[in-house]
Amino acid sequence: MNHLIESLRRIVGPANVLTEGDLSAWENDWRKRERGKALAVVRPGATKEVADVVRACAAAGASIVPQGGNTGLVAGSTPDASGTQVVLSLQRMNAVRAIDAANLTVTVEAGCVLQTLQEAAEHAGFLFPLSLAAEGSCTIGGNLGTNAGGTQVVRYGNTRELCLGLEVVTAQGEVWEGLSGLRKDNTGYDLRDLFIGSEGTLGVITAATMKLYPLPAAQLTAWAAVPSLDAAVTLLGLAHRHLGAGLTGFEVMGQFALSLVASHFPQQRVPLFQDMPYCVLLENSDHESQAHARAQFERLLETALESGCVSDAVVAENLTQAHQLWHIRESIPLAQAEEGLNIKHDISIPVSRIPEFVRVTDALLAREIAGVRLVNFGHLGDGNLHYNVQAPEGGDARVFLREQEARINTLVFDSVQAFGGSISAEHGVGSLKVDKLEHHKSPVALAMMRAVKRALDPQNRMNPGRVLRM
Repeated sequence: MNHLIESLRRIVGPANVLTEGDLSAWENDWRKRERGKALAVVRPGATKEVADVVRACAAAGASIVPQGGNTGLVAGSTPDASGTQVVLSLQRMNAVRAIDAANLTVTVEAGCVLQTLQEAAEHAGFLFPLSLAAEGSCTIGGNLGTNAGGTQVVRYGNTRELCLGLEVVTAQGEVWEGLSGLRKDNTGYDLRDLFIGSEGTLGVITAATMKLYPLPAAQLTAWAAVPSLDAAVTLLGLAHRHLGAGLTGFEVMGQFALSLVASHFPQQRVPLFQDMPYCVLLENSDHESQAHARAQFERLLETALESGCVSDAVVAENLTQAHQLWHIRESIPLAQAEEGLNIKHDISIPVSRIPEFVRVTDALLAREIAGVRLVNFGHLGDGNLHYNVQAPEGGDARVFLREQEARINTLVFDSVQAFGGSISAEHGVGSLKVDKLEHHKSPVALAMMRAVKRALDPQNRMNPGRVLRM
């Protein structure tokens, strides 16, 4: 492999081929669940360099692990422990190449941090609506590779719906220049959608053309306490009717999830959660005026209070208060980490069936796993729950995970399947769920997926062992 290392150094420069020292930022996954060992971390600065790196690795028989911000939650972008894989970090390829104001598009390199793209769009007078907790460190390439969701999917869709074109380096080291800003192009198979959500197993996304939207004239945030998940679903229906396309966020948070934030981050002052099992966070983006947005919200909440699906509510009076409310929601995973090790489930269920799923699965876990604590929160507006399991209070969390994680995953995923849902809503499959996919995806679907993988990456060099077992 020394010959490969020398080839890589010639391609990207010696300073951008890392083989020694502390490589944990690239070798360890964000949750510290997996620790790998890379042959090298290679940091190309241009698409041609990516293509040359891929060809060099192919010639040497080395597999490649594409990596963006390494903020994923399913251990899908770190090397295995063999010391033979090349981590291909796209972080140097971080430019916003162009904004086309008339076409409402932005072309950006894969290593661009999401928050940087949001700020560039806002500076140009536009909105790039993808928003998630890791936006200060995750990259667009990673967002596309996992088809990330976030808090505004209810209005704008997942990352796939925000993308119009891609630039991709194939497993053979060829460059597909598909950076079209076209909204209509029916010239054959949709190659773009093959790569989005493929987690680097089919090729390396190096750039993308993404949609932009006009900045709203006003954004208002409300926090409502609700007596049940059924009431939350009723409130969602009312919000759709009263706000229409203005409904850009609808998050649900269970009482225990919020209690963790209140306990570990008391300065945040979580409202209205002590007496109700759930709270809901709503966002209304209005293109008319602040007064119009507030009037809409007031009518919605008045109707909800009268119908009994909301017991109490507050509307943020300014942008600072709105950010504080959203920060509470975004702090739930951090509060979970402070509480201790936990088991994460990123699942989707038809919205109409979520209340029944939670009742059934809560009871199942309580019956089967002594002392289990459920941290339930997520994007109710698009049917995506983070249905997480915290170790019993006072116990050894590591022992709990070692002894119970596989069983808990089986119980939860079987229940998800029974309710017509998916075991991965927005985080991807990675390596943590690759074996589970065999049991929760139809044989026909798996056969078609393997056929695509064999066609585009016949040597199985691109992120092997992720998404699919070949």
